[in-house]
Amino acid sequence: MSVALVSMVLIGCAQKGLVTKSQNLKDTGKLKEAIENIDKAIDPANEKSEKTINWPRTWEVRGEVYQAVFQSDNKEVKELAKDPLTEALNSYKKALELDEKGRFDNSVKVKLTLLTNDLTNQAVESFNKDDYAKALQSFEQIIDIQNIDVIKKDNPEAVDTVIVFNAGLAAYNAENYDKAIKYYKEAAQYGYNEAKTYSLIANAYQLKKDTLGALTALQEGFEKYPEDNTVLTSMIQIYLDMNKTEDAMKYLDMAISQDPTNSTYYFAQGTLFEKLEKESEAIEAYKNAIENDKTSFNAYYNLGALYYNKGVKQIEVANAVPTSDNEKYEAELKKADEWFSKALPYMEKCHELKADDNMTMESLKNLYYRLKDMENYNKMLEKLGQS
Repeated sequence: MSVALVSMVLIGCAQKGLVTKSQNLKDTGKLKEAIENIDKAIDPANEKSEKTINWPRTWEVRGEVYQAVFQSDNKEVKELAKDPLTEALNSYKKALELDEKGRFDNSVKVKLTLLTNDLTNQAVESFNKDDYAKALQSFEQIIDIQNIDVIKKDNPEAVDTVIVFNAGLAAYNAENYDKAIKYYKEAAQYGYNEAKTYSLIANAYQLKKDTLGALTALQEGFEKYPEDNTVLTSMIQIYLDMNKTEDAMKYLDMAISQDPTNSTYYFAQGTLFEKLEKESEAIEAYKNAIENDKTSFNAYYNLGALYYNKGVKQIEVANAVPTSDNEKYEAELKKADEWFSKALPYMEKCHELKADDNMTMESLKNLYYRLKDMENYNKMLEKLGQS
């Protein structure tokens, strides 16, 4: 071997020694020095890095060093890198890229598996600290690892739907609705969380002010899970918001047939019937709501208000009677009192359920006055602070 060749081998070994030294420093907990050494080995401005900058092992060790920074409990060590797991991931990917013959595949594969655990811990910790952007980044990096060839080849069809869904959840909370939709849709494709995921997709669309997108997602969910009322309820709400009464009513009928004891559906049905001016159907719907939930304040109130408003309209009928026909006027006025009498027990029940509700007390005050119950009228005045 010539002197020149021996010199080149020695220089190469010396430079690769930086990588070995960095690993040893890492193993003994001297992470600052480990970073300094490994950085010299990849510094293109360092003419001696020629032998190490494109050596896969250099980048594998660099990944190990930065992963160790993340795992350290030492505050000073933690400050050595702003985002050590990203540095580690990029280093491992660089090692695989440079390793054309696949000599380091197995060892890097093990490191990537361990890195997935660290990224999962980081994602959960970030989510719990409301740092949703960081959590999203970590979940996306896990997905990235799962799609790397050396990982993917063991189980090419595998999809970690939990991670995909959690990426969507983190994106949603980070108000990154496009990514939320992307990951939720992927999770839905594999049936994760079933119908609820479609409702989450719709929520993300609505927060983007894309009602059509929300409705499309819900319709897809309804076709896939026709027996699940989560999607059905969301669809009904969108149709209600869009004032598409007939569509809302159609899906409400489906919802009631699937869950005939759900008071909320009957209440919604009652409000729609009122919109359509179908009072008798509205009354029946509100009564069904009350029958299935004896504490349904809104159903009691709407039914009481419906009767009360019919009484007010009947007074208008009475006032239209000619003054010369007092007998007819009194007869029409009596009809109004009948409506007020029907309204009274429902409003009193509302007051029982929500004793401090001013709207209810105002309604009761007016009812007591109309029905000439001055004792209870005065009590309402006192409760309202009007006495």
